[in-house]
Amino acid sequence: MASRRSFLTGLLAAGALPRPSWADAGAPDVIAAGKTGSGGYVICGLRASGEIVFRLPLPGRGHAGAAHPERPEAVAFARRPGTFAVVIDCRSGAVISQLESPESRHFMGHGTFSADGSLLYTPENAYDLGEGRIGIWDVASGYRRIGEFWSGGVGPHEALFLPGTQVMAIANGGIDTHPDSGRAKLNLPVMKPNLSYATPEGEILETVDLPPEWHLNSIRHLAVRRDGLVAAAMQWEGDIAQAPPLLMLHRQGGAPVFASFGGDEHRQMQGYAGSVAMSADGQVVAISSPRGSLVQSFDAGTGTPLASLAEPDVCGLAPLGSGLMATAGTGRVTRIEDGRLARLAEQPVSWDNHVVALHPQHESHA
Repeated sequence: MASRRSFLTGLLAAGALPRPSWADAGAPDVIAAGKTGSGGYVICGLRASGEIVFRLPLPGRGHAGAAHPERPEAVAFARRPGTFAVVIDCRSGAVISQLESPESRHFMGHGTFSADGSLLYTPENAYDLGEGRIGIWDVASGYRRIGEFWSGGVGPHEALFLPGTQVMAIANGGIDTHPDSGRAKLNLPVMKPNLSYATPEGEILETVDLPPEWHLNSIRHLAVRRDGLVAAAMQWEGDIAQAPPLLMLHRQGGAPVFASFGGDEHRQMQGYAGSVAMSADGQVVAISSPRGSLVQSFDAGTGTPLASLAEPDVCGLAPLGSGLMATAGTGRVTRIEDGRLARLAEQPVSWDNHVVALHPQHESHA
């Protein structure tokens, strides 16, 4: 008679046993990195209410995370120019794998999974070449690195797949960095940011450049809508008083649309958009400025300004129902909807720059 272990093994091989899901980790809606009052670094899962459902330690300061689309696994990335990323089982807190960037590469703080969760892609700086790379890691073999391709520019910061496609949008910030120089920006006089579109094999399909006079406007963070609309948040490396728009909307094959409040409300952003997100219904896009303690929202279809809301040290943004969730270095978690901001919770965690939605179901809008 077969033993219980062999029986269970056979069931698992046949797919009869349920696989672990995010429900087994407390059913969080988002994940976010932060710093505790005692000085430790953590990655947390939060519900839409702002409640923390898990809090797991990190070996150093995190920046953003990538959540596996099915299994309760999260990859926490070191802040640029970090060289480590940690894959964590969000049910138990166990470290599944620790990624190290290859020699002459460093991570940029972000990553993204393929739709089926079989591959992880990591924006990286090839600092020996002064070029951007997208690293490829095989999940089934323990997050083994299996390749890389050119990002289409310098300093790729974030990359996301357009939903339902094999097209990756890449925010090439244009800034060259080196671990020996910390966070120093080494090429500002000649930096040239762009938004590139690439296949998973590395074929560059399209490149969107900024006007030459805006070459100091580093394209850093991305949000995508189900119908392929891309929102890109930018950070101006020049005189703040001369900062151009910090939000770009683009669809493959079309012309970019730049959005700004203009006047004093734009200047209050201090030339810095730290994060970007679209509401789940796809109608609203927002950017945040921790330097200006503002969240500014726009009509995603037209770029028309909607609301400018004050929130101290705000940065993280993620879709939350028909609105958005925002997190701040103060520990606050807030909801933004219909041009208003409402506090959800205040946690004993100083939230870092980003909050990542686990199930961003963007609807399609023309």
